[in-house]
Amino acid sequence: MSSTDARRGGAEGSTTAKRTFAGRAAAAAGGVVAAATLAAGVVMSPAPAPTARLDGVHADLQRAVALRQITGEQAAFLEAQLRQQILSDAAASGAGTA
Repeated sequence: MSSTDARRGGAEGSTTAKRTFAGRAAAAAGGVVAAATLAAGVVMSPAPAPTARLDGVHADLQRAVALRQITGEQAAFLEAQLRQQILSDAAASGAGTA
């Protein structure tokens, strides 16, 4: 059968189409499994220590001030608010501050 016959839906054409579809389905299933594995790893990983979170908040706010997205006063206010929330969450969950 020629390649023209295969494109018209001959016996080879339908077999090739089935293999192509199966290959795409397997690739999609593999991608879903990989995404689920990554998501489970993120969910199951321990939360960073409060001090690490506070250091990250401070760095992010300083970057925002440097980029003139917020003022220094706004950064100080937000950092105080977030510090209080992070430390109270840590105390409620029993996590240390180290």
